[in-house]
Amino acid sequence: MSESEHRRKNTDTAAHKAQLDPNQSVRGRVGGKLPAGVSAAQRAGHAPHPQPAQPASQPQPTQSHTQPQPHHHGHALASILGPAFVAAVAYVDPGNVAANITSGARYGYLLVWVLVLANLMSVLIQYQSAKLGIVTGKSLPQILGERMSDAGRYMFFMQAEVIAIATDLAEVIGGAIALRLLFGLPLFWGGCVIGVVSTVLLWFQGGRTHRVFEKIVIAMLLVITFGFITGLFVDPPNGGDVLSGLIPRFRGADSVLMASSILGATVMPHAIYLHSTLVNDHYAPDEEKPDTRQLLRGSRIDVVWALALAGTVNLALLVLAANSLYGMKGTDTIEGAQHAIEMALGPAVGTIFSIGLLASSLSSTSVGTYAGSEIMRGLLHIHAPMWACRIVTLVPALVVLWFSANPTYTLVIGQVVLSIGIPFAIIPLIRYTRDRGLMGEYRDGLFKHVVFLLVAVLIIALNVVLVYLTMTGQN
Repeated sequence: MSESEHRRKNTDTAAHKAQLDPNQSVRGRVGGKLPAGVSAAQRAGHAPHPQPAQPASQPQPTQSHTQPQPHHHGHALASILGPAFVAAVAYVDPGNVAANITSGARYGYLLVWVLVLANLMSVLIQYQSAKLGIVTGKSLPQILGERMSDAGRYMFFMQAEVIAIATDLAEVIGGAIALRLLFGLPLFWGGCVIGVVSTVLLWFQGGRTHRVFEKIVIAMLLVITFGFITGLFVDPPNGGDVLSGLIPRFRGADSVLMASSILGATVMPHAIYLHSTLVNDHYAPDEEKPDTRQLLRGSRIDVVWALALAGTVNLALLVLAANSLYGMKGTDTIEGAQHAIEMALGPAVGTIFSIGLLASSLSSTSVGTYAGSEIMRGLLHIHAPMWACRIVTLVPALVVLWFSANPTYTLVIGQVVLSIGIPFAIIPLIRYTRDRGLMGEYRDGLFKHVVFLLVAVLIIALNVVLVYLTMTGQN
């Protein structure tokens, strides 16, 4: 072979390899492997130009060089999981801690069934919110904002913002109490620390760093889990006693009030609003999503796993109190409960409990502010900076910490306010997930719709009882 022919052959070979370079492909366009021999132009969506035939003796590129690595991002189950775990943080906030420990210390295992029932209902509600967001690509507040009059939007926003403030009240107070228990920090300055740290966490929310935000919140959820279930390993409960609590029953009007408090602390309005946003914010703007059926299937698993973990934490708190603190006085406050845990199980367990409470506060207050931001954006069409939303909900909590002699009592008032807000979140969700114009083929069937209605009626009825008993001084 002459030198000129040799050079020409090398040039043709280099051009052919460049054509088959996997770096020229558009990765993730179809979410999987492409057939062997597909050119870069075909992967990019362009019609290929005819190519000259290559000499038969030329070595062909191997399979690993002709195909890009499969791009599973957004298609594998693991990449779909996450939004429900962020929403689940709302179910293990300081309000839940107070309600569950008080219930266990006062009534033993009597109300275990209430907590289990509340958690099962929460699974349905959170999945419905996620389903609405996945199918429509919009959040519940956005859909409300599009379908309501201007006056209706502003009125709805006002009640929702009050809910967000009441939610943050419990989170910040719980965190301030945790810092005082751990470091002796005054409540007001502890609240300031919680506000600053939670604002830093919110910098990761949205866009390409949203997955980082999810991972931080999930890590805190694991800390919460460890902090609140450690006592069960130190003083294990009797399994038969726990199972006896699954029999539905009450013990006087006060136990009905306690059951309503547990339910009010479990089903959180802001988590309902937010979940429909989280399923879409989980993906960056230019990132391809799996198809709707894959997302719904993955979301079901996400919700069940996340709320099973949150439900386990809540059940652990109630069982811990029933087993180790039953009949002890002073457990109706978070500080009193922590002191009782130290007395019964030792200072190490008490410290771990306080760390779990701190993680609960930081994660849940961040999620609460996130929800408030989405409510404002959806209903008022205002894209306020996250730090501004943080200030709006933080200032009332700091005022309470400065002036209140018994901040734990404000948690009770906060639960009442949250109870009032639950129907405003659930009723539109029931309506929209049954709407064929919005949901198309994914709208709720008749059976599921009826079950959802029954769940909503039960939740609303128990919360009406809670508000009535509290307002009449029976709390």
